[in-house]
Order: sequence, then structure tokens, then C-alpha cells
Amino acid sequence: MDLKEEKEYGHHVLMVSLATQSHINPLLRLGKRLVSKGLSVTVATPEIAQHQLLKSFTSSKINDCVSDDIPCLFFSDGFDLDYNRKSDLDHYMETIEKAGPGNLSKLIKNHYHDKHKKLSCIINNPFVPWVVDVAAELGIPCAMLWIQPCSLFSIYYRFYNKLNPFPTSENPNSSVELPWLQTLHTHDLPSFVLPSNPFGSFSRILNDLFQNLNKQYKWVLANSFFELEKEATESMSQLCPIRPVGPLVPPSLLGQDEKLDVGVERWKPEDRCLEWLNKQSNSSVVYISFGSLAQLSANQMEVIATALKNIKLPFLWIVKQSESASSDGEGTLPLWFLEETKNRGLVVSWCPQTKVLAHPALACFVTHCGWSSLLETIVAGVPVIAYPQWSDQPTNAKLVADVFKIGLRLRPSEDGFVGNEELEKCVEEIINGPKSEYYKKNAVELKHAARQAVAGGGSSDQNIQLFADEILGNYSERGARCGENLASSMIG
Repeated sequence: MDLKEEKEYGHHVLMVSLATQSHINPLLRLGKRLVSKGLSVTVATPEIAQHQLLKSFTSSKINDCVSDDIPCLFFSDGFDLDYNRKSDLDHYMETIEKAGPGNLSKLIKNHYHDKHKKLSCIINNPFVPWVVDVAAELGIPCAMLWIQPCSLFSIYYRFYNKLNPFPTSENPNSSVELPWLQTLHTHDLPSFVLPSNPFGSFSRILNDLFQNLNKQYKWVLANSFFELEKEATESMSQLCPIRPVGPLVPPSLLGQDEKLDVGVERWKPEDRCLEWLNKQSNSSVVYISFGSLAQLSANQMEVIATALKNIKLPFLWIVKQSESASSDGEGTLPLWFLEETKNRGLVVSWCPQTKVLAHPALACFVTHCGWSSLLETIVAGVPVIAYPQWSDQPTNAKLVADVFKIGLRLRPSEDGFVGNEELEKCVEEIINGPKSEYYKKNAVELKHAARQAVAGGGSSDQNIQLFADEILGNYSERGARCGENLASSMIG
């Protein structure tokens, strides 16, 4: 039997994600590792992803943009392709929750109608929780890939199951005590657990997810590694075990062949970034990027611009083209900035971030602390200046400063805004301050720990092997039973 026949007759895993880069890429990289363990993997995502990727690249085949050995399937999320999915997140999440299950179920039945194709497992991430309903209906075991830190998993579990007191409308400034994170104040907590959270759909999704985790999921995997979050992982061992299988980042950051990478990029990176970095001194460049979703206010743009002008260090600043169209100054460079900092920095709309982070010219990364970006930074061994915005980012910033100890968190003044003086002070402390070598040392140690975790026999590699073995060796008996249990739990 040749390789193609083995894939036809072997165990198949379907991964389901929203059509966002930070959600798809961790699943794709987990899929690549599962393929190396003998499983066949396919990814399903809303069809808008296909439209966006083919628009960004010259190729007419979607798999030319992704991976030859991980096919992509697409289903409707209930909207036309030209609908702005960022305009109302609550409306979008509610609509895909209604349209997604039927469209995904139809896609699965059409694609896996051949009796020789055995769909052994479905893996989703937390933001498409309705996938569990589809898996239960079809009698297929389900796993979740948690795409935030294990610490966040534990916080959400404790919040939605009421295991710890959290801030309320009556007492919005109360703190939370967790052994491995010390005291969490309001500004350290994920925005979805705060009474001020404006996104009702996300709270409802997470509430349903964490109250039913043990009934719905056979496995919970995490894009982290044990050595990074030992205490948080162990804290869940008796509640809902979570297996770290990361960091799910490009292989080149882990000292592996970059040809093994798989991932999607919605924007074409500008290659001149690397040419410019090659001309800079080692450990001299301040890199600023806030990911693919964040929109900085005019005030925040002014703060960063003023700080970069005053610190007089070379900088690389990512300002997405889509942001510059705002009429109120949101995401737009101040008019004076380019002229007053010319010949000292580079502003581009997108860059090959992993290559930038690995470049010896980099001194520190000013980041919003999205988990994907933060993991890439940890694996690259780069000190961090945390400028969190929402969701998990405030807690990730707490981890950076107080647990991982690889950088500093910007602190707002009494008016609630971060001033340029605060950013200037943090850059100076990271690069030239008395603890600068301490941050660099900690960052390098975590870089080596990450490489060991994904190497053969490492903690994450063992967890992936265990997961694959359970699917390959025990599916027929335990998988069928899990499907029955899932179905009965949904009915009951």
C-alpha cells in the first residue's frame, strides 16, 4: 500500500477554526506534527479565509499558500464575502453559531462519505464551540486546542465554575488570589471576566465551554509548553487536565528547517525589513507591532511616535495599511513623525515577524501581548515591553513581567493613558538598565527550554505522541464510546 492509499485508509483528523490568522496557524502547525506521527489532517475554516488568501497571493490554488499535506476545506459562516466581519463581533459570533453547525456537518458528510476514510477526531479551538455539537451528532471524539496560555485556561475555568471570587458590578476593583500568579488586580485580568466587558457573546461562549468541558471534550491540548507554565498546568490536573503541545510556532524559530513550516499570512510582508535590519548594530533596534487585529487610537499613535523620536534609537514600526484610512487619526502616523525621525527607523505595513524576531539587531519588542506573538518572542529569546489592549493580553502582560520575567509592562498614569515618558523609561530599562542582562538571560533560558520541549522526547513532543497514539491505537473502542457519551450528554 503506497502513501496515498495509507492516507485514504488511515485515521483522519479534522481541525476547525475561525478565519483569523492567529487561530488558523496554531492548528496548522499542530496538524503538521500530527502528520509526522502518522495521522492524516485536514483543516476546515469559513470560506472568507479562501477569499482573503487568494487575494493576498498570486497563486490560484489555496494549498499553494498553505501546505501540500494538509488540505483545506471551506464552509459558509452565514455572511457574504464582502461583509465586514470586524464591524460587530457579537453579531458575527451569533450568526456563525447559527449557520456554522449545519454547513460544517454538510461539509463533513460530503468529504468523508467514502467508507475508507475514517474521521477519527475533530479538533477545534475555543471560539468555535458549536463544533462540539457537530462532533457529538456524528459520534466523533472531539479535542480542543486552547490557543491562549494555560494560565488563562485556569483563570477562565475558575471564573465560570465559580471556584474563586472575581470582580463584580458591585465590587469592580476586587483582586483575585491564585497561587502561581500571586495577586491579580483588575488590570491583570482578561477583559471577558470583568463586569465592564462589552462583548456579551464571548462571555456566553466561554461560560458554556468551561461549564461543560469534561462532558464535551476527550482531550484538551494547549499552545504552550510545560516548562513555561508548570504551575498553571499542574493546577488543572485534578480539575480538567490540559496537555501543552507547543510552542506551535514556525520551525525556524526552534532551530528546525523552515521548509517544514505551515501557516497563512493575510498580508504580504515587506522584505526590505531584513535588508534594513542587516545594516543595524546588534541589540539596538526597538520593534513595535500590535498584531493583525488591534487598532491603535490617535492618542496611542502619538505616544509611540513621540517616544521613538525621543529615545533616538533605530526602530522598526508596523503600521498596517488598513489602519491608515481612518478619518479620526486612528492607526495613522502623526504628520511630523517621518520627517523628524528620518534615517533612523523604518515604518512598514507588515513584516516577516519570525525572521525579524530572530535577527541579532533586535533589542526588544513592544507588543500588545497577543499569545501567538508572545510565544514567537519567547522562542526567539527577545525581551518584551508589554502594551496590552484587551482579551487575554492583560494577563499575558502580567506573565511577562512577574512570572516569565522577560520584560516590563507599561503602566498608565492616573488618567488611564500610557504616556510617552513611560514607554521611553521602559525602553531605557530593557536596553541599558541595571536589570537589562537579567531580562536577556531569562529570555534566552526560555528560548532553550522551548526548543527542548518540541525536540524528540521533549515534554510537548511526548504529549503529541500520546495524543496520536490514543487516536491510532484506541479509537475503535474508546472513540466510539466517547461518541456515544458525547451524544447522550448533548441530549441530556
